[in-house]
Amino acid sequence: MKLKPIYALAISAMMLSSCKEDFIERPSLSGTTTGNYYNNAEEVRAATSTLYSGLPWRNYESRAQDAIGDVMSGNMFTYTDVDYLNFTVSSASERIGATWGAFYKIIGYANVMIKTFEEKKANGGGAAYLDPAIAECHFIRGTVYFYIARTWGAAPIITDPGETALSGNFNIPRYLQKDVMRFALEELQMAEAGLPESDVAGRLTKYSAKGMMAKLYLYNKDYANAKAKAEEVINSGKYSLVADYNGMFTKMSMNNNPESLFSIQHQLAQDPWGTGNIKNPDRGASALRTAEADAWEMYVPSLDLLNEYEFGDLRRKWSVMEHGWTKPEWKPQRVNAPKYNAFMANGFKYDTLQPTEDGGSLSPTRSNIAKYFAGPGKSFGGDAVLGQNSGNNVVLLRYADILLIYAEATLGGAASTTDPKALQAVNAVRARAGLAPRTSLTLDQILHERRVEFAFEGDYWYDIQRQGFAKAKAMIQKQNRGSVGNPTYITNFTEDKMYLPIPAGEIVQDPELGKDPVPYYN
Repeated sequence: MKLKPIYALAISAMMLSSCKEDFIERPSLSGTTTGNYYNNAEEVRAATSTLYSGLPWRNYESRAQDAIGDVMSGNMFTYTDVDYLNFTVSSASERIGATWGAFYKIIGYANVMIKTFEEKKANGGGAAYLDPAIAECHFIRGTVYFYIARTWGAAPIITDPGETALSGNFNIPRYLQKDVMRFALEELQMAEAGLPESDVAGRLTKYSAKGMMAKLYLYNKDYANAKAKAEEVINSGKYSLVADYNGMFTKMSMNNNPESLFSIQHQLAQDPWGTGNIKNPDRGASALRTAEADAWEMYVPSLDLLNEYEFGDLRRKWSVMEHGWTKPEWKPQRVNAPKYNAFMANGFKYDTLQPTEDGGSLSPTRSNIAKYFAGPGKSFGGDAVLGQNSGNNVVLLRYADILLIYAEATLGGAASTTDPKALQAVNAVRARAGLAPRTSLTLDQILHERRVEFAFEGDYWYDIQRQGFAKAKAMIQKQNRGSVGNPTYITNFTEDKMYLPIPAGEIVQDPELGKDPVPYYN
């Protein structure tokens, strides 16, 4: 699906301008009004399509998602975001500021749309097309607050930035994490009630909301509800595991496939619109840099993650490039590089012995990330790439997650389970990976499955975090976070590192953010 962007159609109504606090966004008081717009489903869906696009999500999904979800969790090695690698992150971190800004901008978009659509409905607008749009906004707002609660713990909750701005009271406190989580859940419940059973590929449905609720319930260790919601998604029959695992992340033709419940929608486009996926250069091996595709391998697989894969796990070659990894259809060429061109003439082969200037690869872990790397460009046998941009969606919730949530929720707090449905769920994921089925399940086995299944998707840090401090510390201290020949282990992990600090600039503007959190609910 290509969700119609808002730019020409409705941006005047949705344009957001900064108030005193960066995280408070309010609508412009001029421009398109509800009286002369949002009169049909096309106009409304054009507006909500922005919530799915790379435009508001960009500063999170570009690098911050990697730094928080995979570098901090021990899945990636990097020379750039070393503070996430060694847990010395400060409130001045660029990634923290980018994530905070992106999340509260998305919330600002959703807030404005909810208010606008509700006003339109109150003035006689059609509920048939406005209610599903309002539900989309609740899903996005709930999902983002779920991310916020897991990233910072206690945090502000903003629902009406216009009222806040007009009141002049910018002393917004942090609210207790449990209240932010409760707010997120209530938003997802409203989304579930208002979203349709089905829609065009890429649009949210009730089952997107049920799936995200299952994930939130699991985080809260509410196993009964996590299991129930995951089971509703499974029993719907609307989703399935796709055979081409690598293609989910590297082929535009597989955007919004039957495994995707919620994805950030990308289109192949140049800046400044921010609609392209820009993970390509940060992950791609430098040997694959061409005139069409940038590649500078900012993030590479960690040695610890490589050690996590079971022998024969197909996800390893689907996610990681290592010595001997081949892609015969990729035939990159470069100007004035005869040795390189000769080496690549019969197809790309990942080689750690060949000199790097002649096509070899020598990353710090002797590996590179294949997931979300679209290739060297269309002229060289890959998907189309425009410099840093590819057209691949970024998947934030997929069916494999639902299956593993169901299994873990069935296990609950028990030491192990042989429940047939839980085994069926896990073994479906393992079968695609070419692995033998389990006959019983433990929590550590499920966490192992989650780690390798969702590697480089920005999720594993939250899996570690939700184990609680004692187990999180034990998991992290076992990890080799170094490079080849330089093993490195964490010895400074303390409980205050379970969540990231509030950006320093935000506390300067709003000192309440530096104080203890308060209840949101009476």
